[in-house]
Amino acid sequence: MRALTSFMLILSSICLLAGCSPFANDNTVEEIAPVTFLTVEAGGEKGKLKVSTLVPPVMKEDKQFFSTNVTLLEQGRKSFNLKYYREIKLGQLRMLFIDEKVARNGSVSLIDTILTDPEVSPRLYLVVLKGDFEAFIKNRMQQQKDLDYYLYRMFKHYEKGRQGEITVTNIHEFMEKVYSPYSDPFIPVFKVDKDNFSYEGTGFFGNGKLKGVSDKNQDQFFQLLNKYHFLKNMIITPLDVSLGEVRSRVTTHVNINDHTVSFKIHYRGRIDEYRGTKDLNRQDSIYGLVDELEGYMEEGTASLLKKLQELKVDPLEIGGQTMAPASKPMSEEDWIKFWESAKIKVDCYFELEPLSI
Repeated sequence: MRALTSFMLILSSICLLAGCSPFANDNTVEEIAPVTFLTVEAGGEKGKLKVSTLVPPVMKEDKQFFSTNVTLLEQGRKSFNLKYYREIKLGQLRMLFIDEKVARNGSVSLIDTILTDPEVSPRLYLVVLKGDFEAFIKNRMQQQKDLDYYLYRMFKHYEKGRQGEITVTNIHEFMEKVYSPYSDPFIPVFKVDKDNFSYEGTGFFGNGKLKGVSDKNQDQFFQLLNKYHFLKNMIITPLDVSLGEVRSRVTTHVNINDHTVSFKIHYRGRIDEYRGTKDLNRQDSIYGLVDELEGYMEEGTASLLKKLQELKVDPLEIGGQTMAPASKPMSEEDWIKFWESAKIKVDCYFELEPLSI
């Protein structure tokens, strides 16, 4: 009896060390389908959502595009599992594409649901879509078998490079701004059709809803005023000039008494290409170009800020300037009321790097 007891103890120890479990794990490689993106659109019925994804092959199979109408996101995964013989897994989910109509109706609860899923990475990229993404996927997947991975690598490239070409926002950054005071989130917006997937601008959110989108010109100024304050290349068509390595240093001041928000911005960049009429070998011509650049930058910056006022959003976190140790902070609601009607003052200074021509 003592020998039998000793044998059972040894056997139990071996099972524990080997990671044995009384429950079998059915998720072998051949039985799971790790999707890289989900698309959420308005469903055919009121209150419904249309959820779509591209199921990648584990073996040598053709990719399949699945879509289903649901009320809750989790229903989408269950519906896909009923259609497909592999279990859909979100551990490799890297992109969430949200249709513009859904974004305008409110998408924070949707995004929060994704974020709370323990399988999903906080570095999941968020994108707003304008157009028929399904037509694009079905058309391009025949020509480009790794289309989903290509889209992920594109966002990864722009995020890593921090060159200011496009806005890149992950799910953690979005929700952090949602729950931070004086801070409104933003997401890149892409226009899509059967043949094209092109960057449209930055989508600005307020109260959980998409309020508006920057145009291409305003977007350049948003990149310069936002976190990294950098543009690899800035094309200024009215002045026939292309600038490179443009950096900005921004000072903001909020004056409650005279209802004014002032911006002092120092820009620095180099001339990559010039097709205008000025002779840049002459110092007075360079001074003249700098004056024109400063005027252009002031006008463009003011245009962006006025748009943010009209949309009643504060993605640049300007309201944080109202917080002071010795005074009661302004509520977010009061700040937005102040911001939308505040007088804007913009002073821009441009420093051209020495010409290399």
